[in-house]
Amino acid sequence: MTLGQTPPFRADHVGSLLRPAELLDARDAHAKGEIDDDQLRTVEDNCIRDVVKLQEDAGLQGITDGEFRRTFWHLDFLEQISGVEVREGNFVAHFRKDDGTEVGFRPPTIGVTGRLGHVRDIQAEDFNYLKSMVNRTPKVCIPSPSMLHFRGGRDAIDRNAYPDLDSFYGDLAKVYNEEMMALAALGLRYLQLDDTNFAYLCDESIREATRAKGEDPDELPRTYCRLLNASIAGRPDDMAVTVHMCRGNFKSAWVATGGYEPVADILFNELDVDGFFMEYDDERSGDFAPLRFLPPGKTVVLGIMTSKHPELESADDLKRRIDEAARHAPLEQLAVSAQCGFSSTVEGNELTVDDEIAKLERLVEVAEDVWG
Repeated sequence: MTLGQTPPFRADHVGSLLRPAELLDARDAHAKGEIDDDQLRTVEDNCIRDVVKLQEDAGLQGITDGEFRRTFWHLDFLEQISGVEVREGNFVAHFRKDDGTEVGFRPPTIGVTGRLGHVRDIQAEDFNYLKSMVNRTPKVCIPSPSMLHFRGGRDAIDRNAYPDLDSFYGDLAKVYNEEMMALAALGLRYLQLDDTNFAYLCDESIREATRAKGEDPDELPRTYCRLLNASIAGRPDDMAVTVHMCRGNFKSAWVATGGYEPVADILFNELDVDGFFMEYDDERSGDFAPLRFLPPGKTVVLGIMTSKHPELESADDLKRRIDEAARHAPLEQLAVSAQCGFSSTVEGNELTVDDEIAKLERLVEVAEDVWG
């Protein structure tokens, strides 16, 4: 594929977008039993039509549904896999804001209670609707399969169903591969896997906690690369697959810190994807030196714009950051985006839709200036 003219695009975005009040109100009414599933879906359809126009008007080429049908970026997908159970959260996740305050959040937990199976095409109906709305390239974002292992580890996977993890990883890859091939048959040519675990394994405190669970933080990235590669094996030659690496994104707060040095060589050279969305919006992400491991033919989408704050980055500052990155990787293998989605959960980050639009338009402006 020609870099920049096919996915990932020179100006791209991670996927989730701020939910309009109309959609939030409808979801609340649905939860109270005041409207049924069909009525909620009609509101979702209308809001997705509008957010597709928002993206195309901003000049973007890769168009998502904003994840408007989800509450969480990952759970709504994972809970539809047979053998997966989502339970009420039993711990408080401590997200931090840049001003030093914390956001306590008790996320639902994921458990594997039986053999995994792909009992239905999870994204098919949603993709078909998105495709019918889009004049450019429709993009589907789904959680990385590694999300079913990292947070709970071995203890979250039923030992009767999976006495050994090799069979667990095999079944999980098969589920994802079947989902991907079903979407490919419907015409999907741009798939993004959203993954927090690679970036979390760059944080020394999380690496230590991983060791305490009996896992090797140096070996897990290789294990997850093998899992992802099996999950996307056999995809059409013209399907682009990318991975987004996130350090936490909830109400403008974050979890992890640390540069990519512990995982970059493994990711770039062992993961069979076309591109990497990498967070680079502040000092928590480290410097650009790990980009030296990027091999030919793959793209890094530099997340040098923040989705967490409303202040609009200047075009000159963004171009300066691109120049810094280009000292470590060829400019023709780079692109730009926000570091994460604007609304990884239904609550969204602390900025307005107008702020969001201005940031998307600025990304397109900078990409056109830098790459033409």
